[in-house]
Amino acid sequence: MKKINLLVAIGIAFGTVNVYAQDTLSISKNDLLQKVTENNLQIKVAEKSFQSAKADYRQSNALFLPNITVSHTGIVTTNPLMAFGSKLNQGILTASDFNPALLNDPDKTQNFATKIEVQQPLINLDGLYGRQAARAKMDAFQLQTERTKEYLELEVSKAYMQLQLAYKAVKVLEKANTTAQGNLKLVENYFKNGMLQKTDLLNVQVRVNEITNQLQYAKSNVQNTSDYLAFLLNEDMVGKTYKPAEALDNSIAIESINTTISDSRKDIQAMQKSSEAYKKMFQSSKFGFLPRLNAFGSYELYDQNIFGTSAKGYLVGAQLSWNIFDGYKNIGKTQKAKVDFEKATVETEQYKKQSQLELNKTNRQLLDAENKVNLSKLAFEQSQEAFRIRQNRFTQGLEKTTDLLMAETQMAQKELEHLQAVFEYNFTKQYLQFLTK
Repeated sequence: MKKINLLVAIGIAFGTVNVYAQDTLSISKNDLLQKVTENNLQIKVAEKSFQSAKADYRQSNALFLPNITVSHTGIVTTNPLMAFGSKLNQGILTASDFNPALLNDPDKTQNFATKIEVQQPLINLDGLYGRQAARAKMDAFQLQTERTKEYLELEVSKAYMQLQLAYKAVKVLEKANTTAQGNLKLVENYFKNGMLQKTDLLNVQVRVNEITNQLQYAKSNVQNTSDYLAFLLNEDMVGKTYKPAEALDNSIAIESINTTISDSRKDIQAMQKSSEAYKKMFQSSKFGFLPRLNAFGSYELYDQNIFGTSAKGYLVGAQLSWNIFDGYKNIGKTQKAKVDFEKATVETEQYKKQSQLELNKTNRQLLDAENKVNLSKLAFEQSQEAFRIRQNRFTQGLEKTTDLLMAETQMAQKELEHLQAVFEYNFTKQYLQFLTK
């Protein structure tokens, strides 16, 4: 999980960006979650992959449905065998056609044939398992699409909290800038009255410039985070900026979360379905050694003229075919399918263990984040009190300018650190919920 260093306001500003010169659009987290499901490009890609797998599965309907073709063929021939066969099909043979001279050297003969062919699979065991494999693959893509949606919801939630944090950082730095400007005026008055040296004034001016620079970077980061949200939502945000409808909460809510990986998690189910698909393909390749039974039939129309139907005939039959040896092709295919199935099984087990490892790590990170929130809150409160004391003593001439600047810098830093800690805890908790979903 990437940490956001708010002291440098995270983003890199390419030129001067004035956030408040943009059109600001207020948006809630619920609106974002709805839009990302409808518009996100990554989700659309996942849905297209599922539709492709679904189309592959539909192709397996050929295992049960007939294959029907219609053709119309026209020929002109002087080939003795073809000429005699064409007349025979047309039913126009006469006794004179058996004259050896005409049989050996026939006249030009033309024939037009319309043919309707039907092929119907009857027994195809390897095809049945291939269909089951296609179904498992389709289910795997569907589960993966649903998991992609869950991941994008997490990513949008994270980006939304980053946007809240970025706006809060701007407010903190604006407050620090106001305080620094007030201190600068006070020091300038003391300097004019000869109560402070030139170096004290220069130190305060440097501090004011630092805060101004940090504030500019913070405003740039607001735009950067807003642009990333627009990318997730597949929206054009040129000249516009998102603003969160809900402000960042400075407190955290402690919740008890499951610490074990569930097999009902969408991505794990997708891995299991993928493994099942490889298993079915292995079984399909084994049954490829068995014979296949198919029925076939045709209805034929013949004539001397195009699209004519003067002669008719039909053919019906069944074929039992058995490919006994094909040069080791089927054996090698079966061996490969077995290895692919075993590999998929191992990968599924590895993925589950890796997911449990990630869950254990995130659990510890959540405890660390909770502790960090408590300590950063205490440090911020202490820095506030320290700055208040030093500011009062400075106005009485009892503190150095450098001490006041250090106290003011520390107070702003601790507030930003506390906000960062709250963000880390809230995101870690949501990520933990994602891992156990």
